[in-house]
Amino acid sequence: MSDLKKELYDLCVAHVRRSMDAAELAIQEAQKASNDDTKSSAGDKYETGRAMMQQETNRNLAQLNEANKLMVALNRISTNGTSAIAELGSVIITNNGNFYLAISAGSLPLAGKTYFAVSPGSPVGLKLNGKKKGDSFTLNSKLYVIELVS
Repeated sequence: MSDLKKELYDLCVAHVRRSMDAAELAIQEAQKASNDDTKSSAGDKYETGRAMMQQETNRNLAQLNEANKLMVALNRISTNGTSAIAELGSVIITNNGNFYLAISAGSLPLAGKTYFAVSPGSPVGLKLNGKKKGDSFTLNSKLYVIELVS
């Protein structure tokens, strides 16, 4: 099961790295566009273009900051060992889906199955945290029964 945890962890890291790369590329493009605009524009049009590029840069810096926070959260997760109680880094199998309690990274296809990477602070993460095999909970009028925690 630790191989499964490691693979899910690696998929989450790849998800965050893609977000970081996209934000960094967008920042570079906005700065390049701003510099190009400087060379070819004058007056109010120049100021408006620069302001728009700065807003774009700020938005992407915020996205990069959020991705960095997710990476810090991932760095706190151990992929070794198992626990009978769902906690950060646990894989939880239910009658209504498979979950990886880590960060919100959406669905992760792996070995013919789909796992949902969820944050411990998300609605489903809050319900999963602290549960053990045989426990159940209801979310959005749907009953979830814990079949396995590792």
